[in-house]
Amino acid sequence: MPASYAYLGPEGTFTEVALRTLPETATRELIPMVSVPAALDAVRGGEVEAAFVPIENSVEGGITTTLDELVAGEPLMIYREVLLSITFALLVRPGTKLSEIKTVTAHPAAQPQVRNWMKNHLPDVIWESAASNADGARLVQEGRYDAAFAGEFAAERYGLEPLETEIHDAENAQTRFVLVGKPARPAAPTGADKTSVVVWQRDDHPGALLELLQEFAVRGVNLMLLQSRPTGEGIGNYCFAIDAEGHIADRRVGEALMGLKRRCPQVRFLGSYPRAEVDPQSVRTPEAGTSDGEFAAASDWLARRQDGRF
Repeated sequence: MPASYAYLGPEGTFTEVALRTLPETATRELIPMVSVPAALDAVRGGEVEAAFVPIENSVEGGITTTLDELVAGEPLMIYREVLLSITFALLVRPGTKLSEIKTVTAHPAAQPQVRNWMKNHLPDVIWESAASNADGARLVQEGRYDAAFAGEFAAERYGLEPLETEIHDAENAQTRFVLVGKPARPAAPTGADKTSVVVWQRDDHPGALLELLQEFAVRGVNLMLLQSRPTGEGIGNYCFAIDAEGHIADRRVGEALMGLKRRCPQVRFLGSYPRAEVDPQSVRTPEAGTSDGEFAAASDWLARRQDGRF
């Protein structure tokens, strides 16, 4: 398989900046793709080793395009995650003034992060979505739009200038990116891990979602993301994307996943992988009765009773 990673392009995206923080990229070819589905399909087709794509931001939550691509189609797995602080610049062709801007473009995920700034500074502009922020910069370079919200670092690449910088509606906004490949054995636990799954309900009834969540709660597993996505099988039919603290090798997480498998018609395991930028003080100590040692002791106790050993 080629020693290459695909990513949401073109060159100059936040995705590329985040990807280049991974040390192994020094020995791999980085291939920009026109969309998240194209990047993930390149993995499925064996054209690249892995794909690097955005999956969540701290303003709007999950990136639905990425979630839906991981929910459907040939299974893929997450192996790494990266968090990147996001702030935008308003990129224009040299000489453009703020008063001259009538159209602006960027990736759809950027709009909620600059909405208030636009309301205050560009209240009458027309917004058009682009495949990525860097692609928006390219479209401005070509003269199709007056301005683009993108990373300031993209200005030189596309012959533009940053008219305004440090644009963000929410302080400390971050986007989470993931490295996705074909399914294989997860990396060994680090003690600060995350497990991602997608689950489908067997049927819709009062308390159905609560029953699924209790599989985590009774085992002391904390959830970090819960997002519903339509299954495509009609109004009201949803599956649920879940991120949980811990690793599939942790007894409490493994047993929670077994509980979901018993209850659900389908469970898609998306991977167990190291959490990004974890403060050691934030690593949660397992709740009383949920450590691997306590699970092992309880299992041994049961086996001894079953064998008549007291």
